[in-house]
Amino acid sequence: MSFLFGSKNVKTFKPKKNIPEGTHQYDLMKQAAATLGSGNLRLAVALPDGEDLNEWIAVNTVDFFNQINMLYGTITEYCTEESCTVMSAGPKYEYHWADGQTVKKPIKCSAPKYIDYLMTWVQDQLDDETLFPSKIGVPFPKNFLSIAKTILKRLFRVYAHIYHQHFSRIVDLGEEAHLNTSFKHFIFFVDEFSLIDRRELQPLQELIDNFVNN
Repeated sequence: MSFLFGSKNVKTFKPKKNIPEGTHQYDLMKQAAATLGSGNLRLAVALPDGEDLNEWIAVNTVDFFNQINMLYGTITEYCTEESCTVMSAGPKYEYHWADGQTVKKPIKCSAPKYIDYLMTWVQDQLDDETLFPSKIGVPFPKNFLSIAKTILKRLFRVYAHIYHQHFSRIVDLGEEAHLNTSFKHFIFFVDEFSLIDRRELQPLQELIDNFVNN
């Protein structure tokens, strides 16, 4: 579904996460990409008939990770320890990093460090077959939905940081349409399945209202 970026050689921040060909999830991803190409986002995010909700959320979570990976990859040289000393989304919102395992107490860090921690953490979750099984017949864990919600909540913060701190750079790079389409798709998806608490979306609420109502 990352057709948004065309075939040009796009630099990613982390290695792209591929869904193995020949798997049901790969077929689902292809189907989603085809529907997305039609331009109807409400239709594109809806659970296809007869499909498993966890599997659908898993495929889309991988895709959003890849999209954000590419978007952030375009601006890494501008998001530095000096320019972004804290991970923020405008003056009112600042994020501190904790993963609950190696970093239990939230730490204040620069945006590039926070996003590096965040994307590495997401990558580890996506690569864990017990959390994101790619083989048919392997069940998703009982707490899969809460894992996916945490991942998506954190991925949202990268969109929020890019919009608040680097949007003019995105415009300069000609990536504005890619960012808007990707974020709109993300918002329609999390809205469809109530995956992110409204309070978490506050930093971009005005933009979200604009996308949803137009």
